[in-house]
Amino acid sequence: MSYQNLLVESRDGIAIVTINRPDKLNALSDRTVEELDAAFAAIAADPATRGVILTGAGEKAFVAGADIAELATQSPVEGKERSLRGQRVLDRIERLGKPVIAAVNGFALGGGCELAMACHVRIASENAKLGTPEVKLGIMCGYAGTQRLPRLVGKGRALQLILSGEMIDAAEAYRIGLVNKVVPAADLAAESEKLVRGILAMGPLAVRLSLEAVERGLDMSMEEGLLLEANHFGLLAATADMKEGLTAFLEKRAPKFSGR
Repeated sequence: MSYQNLLVESRDGIAIVTINRPDKLNALSDRTVEELDAAFAAIAADPATRGVILTGAGEKAFVAGADIAELATQSPVEGKERSLRGQRVLDRIERLGKPVIAAVNGFALGGGCELAMACHVRIASENAKLGTPEVKLGIMCGYAGTQRLPRLVGKGRALQLILSGEMIDAAEAYRIGLVNKVVPAADLAAESEKLVRGILAMGPLAVRLSLEAVERGLDMSMEEGLLLEANHFGLLAATADMKEGLTAFLEKRAPKFSGR
């Protein structure tokens, strides 16, 4: 697919996906959501790509929200369809099976905050601002913000942000657990890549099954989640990666994982 609103770059096993609408503060238009879906489908199918960095073009915004011009004309049916479509795309990102890091540069509001929350880890620049201000426009979160935000920061904090439309800075987002790390803006790209490369040095099957255990386990009872973890733990015992990892540890050398 030819992308109009995305830049996709591959770099030694990492896909760098940049939402490229800086004149619109990288707003999530329907076209942009469609392109994100296609890009992450392609990444999922590409065995050479083992991790992803998702960011926004320019210094002002990761994604400043949805495209308000499109929302302004939607009917109730169109609104529901737009919400379901966005939720499916963000679910694809969350369940990619490969680590996805959000490099949050500038504003991450509304759909932008929801997009960042679908990523596995969020690194924010010091100038980042995050929030879910939809209620100020007479609407509400549509891309799973009411579901992911409480899971990340707790029900009370989530309701405060969702109901007040409050925008918080990077330091506060870190304090409440909405982002994992805050770095100077000039270091954001390098720190994001450093984190991904650190993850890629781990056993690839162990990383994939750990992601699956956490993401699927959150939708299960504790008993079901424990069984899922035990099953995955057992599956890894049959892999060459486990044998290599344990042998390398005993021999005091760096492991050479094969992904098998």
